[in-house]
Amino acid sequence: MSNIVIIGAGMAGLGAAHHFKENNIKATIFEKNNYFGGHAATFEKDGFIFDDGPHISFTKNERLRKLFHESVNGKVENFKADVNNYWKGYWVKHPAQANLHGLPDDLVVKILREFFELSQQNGGKVENYKDWLYESFGETFSENFPFQYTKKFHTTTPDNLDTDWIGPRMYKPDLDKILKGALSKSTEDVHYVSDFYYPSYGGFARFFDRFLEQTQVEYEHKVVKIDPKNKQISFSNGKTMAYDHLISSVPLPELVPCIEGVPDEVLEASQKLACTTCVLVNVGVARDDISKAHWTYFYDQDIVFSRLSYPHLFSPNNTPENCGSIQAEIYFSKKYKPLTSSPEDFIEPTILDLKRCGILNDSDEIIYREARVSPYANVIFDLERIPSLATVHNYLNQIDIKYCGRFGEWGYHWTDQSFISGENAAEKVLEQLKSDGINGKSSLTAKSSKPV
Repeated sequence: MSNIVIIGAGMAGLGAAHHFKENNIKATIFEKNNYFGGHAATFEKDGFIFDDGPHISFTKNERLRKLFHESVNGKVENFKADVNNYWKGYWVKHPAQANLHGLPDDLVVKILREFFELSQQNGGKVENYKDWLYESFGETFSENFPFQYTKKFHTTTPDNLDTDWIGPRMYKPDLDKILKGALSKSTEDVHYVSDFYYPSYGGFARFFDRFLEQTQVEYEHKVVKIDPKNKQISFSNGKTMAYDHLISSVPLPELVPCIEGVPDEVLEASQKLACTTCVLVNVGVARDDISKAHWTYFYDQDIVFSRLSYPHLFSPNNTPENCGSIQAEIYFSKKYKPLTSSPEDFIEPTILDLKRCGILNDSDEIIYREARVSPYANVIFDLERIPSLATVHNYLNQIDIKYCGRFGEWGYHWTDQSFISGENAAEKVLEQLKSDGINGKSSLTAKSSKPV
């Protein structure tokens, strides 16, 4: 049997390990942390449960939904997502482009006029996200809403982003829906997330339990060197081992410098790949009626956070009884907006802005507060990404290192897509094993199942 090594015990690494298990092949995961979950880990303290950023399952892939639900013995919470927006003191339903009702009249008139004019045109050339926004919504809406959110969430400007990531994430209403949303407070739900699932107990990472039970995971094994010529991998704890096949979900800017003999141009390309770092401010409050929305987007530049979510609405067991919880996201990036302060420095500004927006009251008892850093939050789809990624991936293909997950493929992966990404990487190894005459059957059903 081949010695198969998987780096990273997040969703993608566990997806790879699961596919090997389904094909009666043994693989071992090596994880740098002393916990599992990767980008979707869960942390609990003092009765409050917070994930590493807001995570929910809204997959329409029935096979994966069944696997996730089996991991928690069917004990899941099922909700219809309630999402809203905050803009200069106004609260509007999400997505804002289809729910203009209640915004200042002069602003709504300008947005409607531009959208009507766009509907009479054939459209211009789109070279970046800024062009796409102008062609989709007009200048007024774009500059007041997505332009502002882009600065806060992506840490760069729309003209520096491509359009590969958009997909269903930016809803484009027709003229009738724009007009109805401007005239009426009651509109149909058109957000790409409608129903979502979340474990009843223990946070999002409980969806991983089934896969952990069938997988060997070695914790506190951070990769420091990979010798692709001799197929050896070394860890910071001093251990070195040989491998026959290697699958990595490690972020590419960290993986590539570990590779012995990596060409300079590949190393340089890996460092051009940009992503955000997120400071997560977690707050616990002694009341549970702080929000009806599951999450909220914020466009104002003078508000420290770009998005809030409310974990107690995902599951009532995420907090002590009768308590509420808030998770604020504040984004930075090494390339465009470096984090130069301590994460704890953002706790008080977050609480002040929560009060300024009316989410918290001066009389509220805050019983939990902490700040965490998620060093790899979201891929930034800047204009250097495509050529740099091609250089890195071509090199990894040449030295036979399989890559998977959000930061291995360097894409905008949701959880189900990350899991399938791991399965696909495992399938490539199985195909090599079969071509070498080594035992292993292929039964990957994900290839014909497109995640939504």
